[in-house]
Amino acid sequence: MAKEVNTIGVLTSGGDAPGMNAAVRAVVRQAIARGKKVKGIRRGYAGLLNEEIFDMDTHSVSDIISRGGTILQTARCLEFKELEYQQKGAEICRKHGIDGLVVIGGDGSFQGAQKLAALGINTIGLPGTIDLDIACTEYTIGFDTAVNTAMEAIDKVRDTSTSHERCSIIEVMGRGAGYIALWCGIANGAEDVLLPELYDYDEQTLVSHIIEGRKRGKQHHIIINAEGIGHSASMAKRIEAATGIETRATILGHMQRGGNPTAKDRVYASTMGCLAVDLLCKGASNRVVGYRHGEFVDFDIDEALAMQKGLDDYQVEICQALGNADYKLPPLS
Repeated sequence: MAKEVNTIGVLTSGGDAPGMNAAVRAVVRQAIARGKKVKGIRRGYAGLLNEEIFDMDTHSVSDIISRGGTILQTARCLEFKELEYQQKGAEICRKHGIDGLVVIGGDGSFQGAQKLAALGINTIGLPGTIDLDIACTEYTIGFDTAVNTAMEAIDKVRDTSTSHERCSIIEVMGRGAGYIALWCGIANGAEDVLLPELYDYDEQTLVSHIIEGRKRGKQHHIIINAEGIGHSASMAKRIEAATGIETRATILGHMQRGGNPTAKDRVYASTMGCLAVDLLCKGASNRVVGYRHGEFVDFDIDEALAMQKGLDDYQVEICQALGNADYKLPPLS
């Protein structure tokens, strides 16, 4: 028989992402509409261990849906990888009457949720990360806003790059995942896109591409560089020395995490938050909410963490073809 959940806790963990507040708001209001109590946990698992726990009501989440970041704050907690602290976290949940927990974050956050579920706390994960790198879902909270923020910034850099006939290297976020870089490569019409999953560090190819473009009369050259490759400033110096073309590096950095979430991030995050509450009310635990093939679905956390996610080969191919006049597509099979 499924365990009845009476009090639902909610926390945000890991990197912040636009839309997290929309998810928190949805969890709180859906839970109250289902007749449940809600407790907020500040600063993720670190806050749970420090008992930074407080009661939430509908007014607690008023006017937050349009705000970036997370009103619950977030932190990384290496201690929570250890069994001793996982057991302490579960005991603190029980002490405060929390029998269901919604964790908003990425894979690392889900690992903590998995451990709490094994210790008897019904737990549901929501995918909150700008990197789009959670394998079980085609959408993660914050990606849409982050990629639009980066796209708009790159458009502006292109304007000044054209005016000065420069090469511009623009570094976007994504340590291990190149989704922001790939999407901006297509959306901004970049001449080159450097992805951590694929880049071979062959700068001579970049140099040749820039020189050939200049011979054809191109007035700028945009290189989008993922954070996982980095070293944009030193790369710019080497390219300028090799091409004789003024080259500047721009690192967009954490501006991509902030700002008002897009409509998509608000609506999808809200839907996911409500679904998480409904799953808990049905007695579900150790689940991750995702979005696949046009539907909101849920997966076992163990299954979700075991999945692998790579870049879309076709998107990589068209990104190269659309940005490079000399690129030749392979024959269609």
